[in-house]
Amino acid sequence: MSESNLQGLTCWLIDTRSLWPGQNIKDAVIQASDILHLLSADEKDAVLRKMFIADAKMSLASALLKRLYISRALDIPWKDVRITRKGDPKHGKPCAALPKDCSVALDFNVSHQNGLVSLIGWKSTPGSSTSSSSSAAEQVQVGTDIVCVNERDDYRTIDAEGFDAWIDIYTDIFSEQERWDMKYTLDHITLLNGLVLPGSSLNRLDRCIDRNKPLSVTLPSGEQHTFCSDLIVEAKLRRFYSFFCYKEAFIKLSGEALLAPWLTDLEFQNVKSPLPGTQARCSTHGTWGERVTDVEVLLHGSKVEDVQMTLQAFEEDFMLATAVKGMEMMRVPEWKRLDLDSEVLAFAA
Repeated sequence: MSESNLQGLTCWLIDTRSLWPGQNIKDAVIQASDILHLLSADEKDAVLRKMFIADAKMSLASALLKRLYISRALDIPWKDVRITRKGDPKHGKPCAALPKDCSVALDFNVSHQNGLVSLIGWKSTPGSSTSSSSSAAEQVQVGTDIVCVNERDDYRTIDAEGFDAWIDIYTDIFSEQERWDMKYTLDHITLLNGLVLPGSSLNRLDRCIDRNKPLSVTLPSGEQHTFCSDLIVEAKLRRFYSFFCYKEAFIKLSGEALLAPWLTDLEFQNVKSPLPGTQARCSTHGTWGERVTDVEVLLHGSKVEDVQMTLQAFEEDFMLATAVKGMEMMRVPEWKRLDLDSEVLAFAA
């Protein structure tokens, strides 16, 4: 990263999975001792409070990413970075404590899941309609979320009660229409040979909600395929996490949590789960998959026009969402993977 000043939108990703092998926080402290001094006392305490090394690594990377973004965006020394919160001092959205007489507007958000840490940031552009201290600049908000489809043992409940019952666990998060959509709609399935079949070609098989059943479909071409219903449920589970990733990124625009009272009034339509970056059971790492940008957002029944959303697949199981409010005409850039040593620690030194 040669330039020091950032402009417009920034999307960064750090992969912590291969950092500092070990099983507990003590291992992380030993190996990261030369990095922890780059954090504030509160940030360091937050890292050291993590019980598991995986969580400690993500907490550390999150703190480093925020400091890197603020330092570069404001063009200030690393040591001068101060982070506070908007609104509620404990639960508000993290933000930069801007220097006196600062004419720059900033907003950023981070997310982490299963070893990955993402940051999306926005900085006002001099001379633009949303620059400096204009009221429009303060209305620009960004949010991001990461999901990992196979991180949890979701199948235990699905096998016991069916996919439809599993979806209904989330009645406080998703509307009735969204839950129906998740249960009985498919955008595509991927067969074990890699062939992608659109949901429209499956006839009534998209109503399947149970695993371990033999299924067969005849395509318009006359070609016949037999497969296990596990593939249907896997595709629906991936689509559920697409909904979840979108919703988390949207509510993080303002820093609200999943307990927001309007959560079920926020609905997503035309949801498509992006094709993964690697095929199932493939060992390749670091590959980006499909990126989708055509989801429709409704709030209280009205279409949301001022929020732009993207959903990007990464490897086989990850998806990363972005939400940008107030910058409808600006394209969200591709994610940039940062190297911790050469692009983060070297800058902080």
